[in-house]
This record gives sequence, C-alpha cells and structure tokens, in this order.
Amino acid sequence: MNIEARQVDRSAKEKSATKLQIIDCDIHPKSSFEDLRPYLSNRWWDYAQTYGSRSHHGYVKGFPYPKAQPLASRRDSWPPGGGLPASDYEFMRQQHLDFYGIEYGVMNPLSPSGQGEQNDEFSAALAFAANEYQLNHWNALDPRLKASLIVPYEDPDASRAEIRKRAGDRRFAHVLMLTRTSELMGRRRYWPIYEAACEAGLPVGVHVFGYSGRAASNTGWPSFYIEEMTEHSNACQAQVMSLIMEGVFESFPQLKMVFIEGGFGWIPSLAHRLDRNWKRMASGLPHLKRKPSEYLHDHFWVTTQPMEEPENPAHLAEIMAAIGFDRILFSSDYPHWDFDDPFVALPASLGEERRKQIYSRNARALYGFA
Repeated sequence: MNIEARQVDRSAKEKSATKLQIIDCDIHPKSSFEDLRPYLSNRWWDYAQTYGSRSHHGYVKGFPYPKAQPLASRRDSWPPGGGLPASDYEFMRQQHLDFYGIEYGVMNPLSPSGQGEQNDEFSAALAFAANEYQLNHWNALDPRLKASLIVPYEDPDASRAEIRKRAGDRRFAHVLMLTRTSELMGRRRYWPIYEAACEAGLPVGVHVFGYSGRAASNTGWPSFYIEEMTEHSNACQAQVMSLIMEGVFESFPQLKMVFIEGGFGWIPSLAHRLDRNWKRMASGLPHLKRKPSEYLHDHFWVTTQPMEEPENPAHLAEIMAAIGFDRILFSSDYPHWDFDDPFVALPASLGEERRKQIYSRNARALYGFA
C-alpha cells in the first residue's frame, strides 16, 4: 500500500490511535559505513574500506534467504529523494512518527552495527560508532527517537565497557543483543553484559536474527524464507530456556529482558512445559528457587509484531492474558514489509484499557519514559 493511500484512510482510526498514545518499540533506522565514518578512527575506517564487513554467518554479502521485498522493506518506505528505507529522517517523520502520532520510538539498528563481526576489535569500534550516530543524528533530530545501546556481545568485556561508558544517558532505552548468539545466552560468558545492564538500570533487548554462523534450525539450513521467518520464535524459546535454567535471574534479580519481533504465542505453552519438566528434574537445578514460569513472567517482556492472530479474537485475548497484559509492548517493525499498522494492529475487542496498556503504558513503565 502506498503512502498516499494511507493518508486517505485516517478518519476515526487515527483519532482513536492518537488518543491511545503510541510508543513503538521496534523501529529500524538505516545507516551506512559512510554515516559512521566521523565516529571511526582512521585505523578502523581504513579497515572497513579495505576488508569490509565479515560476519560469522558465512555470507560475505547479502542474506541467507531472499527477502519478501528488497531490504525486507515496504515498497512505499523508499524515500522519494533517494536513499534506503528509514535512512531519511524527514520522510520517516512524515510517514511514520507524525502520521501515527508516535510519542516515542525505540530504534533497533541492525546493520551496520558491528554485532557478529569476525574481528572483535572492529565489532567494538562499529558498535561505538553506531551508538554515536544514533545519538548525534537521529536523537538530535528528534528526541522521540530513543537509541538502543548496541554492544559487541561476542566480546562481553568490551560490551560491559560500552555499557558502563553510556550509563546514565537516558537517550538509551535498552542494551541490544540478537537471538543467534555463538552460544546460548544463559552461558556465563555473557554474564558481564547482564551485570553492566543491571548497574546501568537498562533492560536488555533481544532482537531476532544474528550472525553466529549457526543454521536457522538445529538440524540444518531450511529451504525457504518462510521457514527462517517462523524459526525466529524457536530461537527465542531456546534463549529464554537457557537464561532461566542457567540461573541468570538468581544472580541478577533486577535484570529485565525484552524479546523483539519473535512473536509471543509460544510463551504460554513453553511456561507450562518447563514447569512440568522442572517438577520432575528440579534436583538437577538446585540453583533455581522458583518455578520456571515465575522467572518467565517476572523478567521477560515481548513486542507485538509479528502478532499471531487467531481467527477468533477471543483466543488472542486469552493468549495475552496467559502471558500477562503488562508484559506486552507495541511494535510496528517500521519500515519492514511485515509492518504492523498502529491504527489497526490491536483489535478493538481487547478493550480500550488493554489497548492503552499495550500501546504505551507498559513501555513507559519498563523504560522509564516521562
């Protein structure tokens, strides 16, 4: 659908969404190596020009699967003045931020960000540069846009240093990791990241995808893009299990984690399955003091997009209630092709209070937005 068609359709839906207020917890601004150049030392700029980006996933350029649209973006999100989707602030402001009355937007830059680079030092340099660009470009242009604190998570010591460097800067909403890490997130190698996030009072956002070099499934590479898209929820489940079972939340009781773009329909069944198995195998997990489902409810939040939508709206409400309405954050995934339109993303059958909670109140409480 093009932007002109969207503008014709505002009417009552727009008034309703504006009245609700909207905090969008997943916006993907796009930058280039050239944009990051002012924040890279001569050493790392020369390195980028000579060797380029080399991630662990085995593909020198491009993605493992063709996307549904170029750069996985909406056809109408390409700026009329040129450039990539979500690279032009004025166009993003008109098409998304102002059009939908977005009160705050949490930026989750995916590339270039340094996450997953084979060279750990280059990874840290790019993460620093991407953080600086978020602040000095996007947030400086529009304070509604909150930055993700990007860390080179395969180098936990460098990640901890980057978090401590930024601690207290309220322009950052959360620390950003990706689901496909080299090892499961509960492993102790990643604990310095959680320690620093707790010190800084920041949640850890975990966005789907990543560059670990691992196949999308535990039995090899799928044949089709639809399989990779659907697999994201499997990666989220594996990481949630690892974080709980390894005792991360016993060591870091203040840690809060947000799983982004992995859906949420899988959470109730995972909670039931973990509790059932824990009752039988708890002797092997003496470090856990509570049922797995209690850790899951107390320490995890999820974003709405992509939302599993049963044909019967009552079933969606039941799933959300089982998770906890206070643990669900609205996200649009702008500018990607599977974008959820804020005007219609949450069905009216949820009721106005529940919609207000998901559209903004939960995010305001979690992130401490004014």
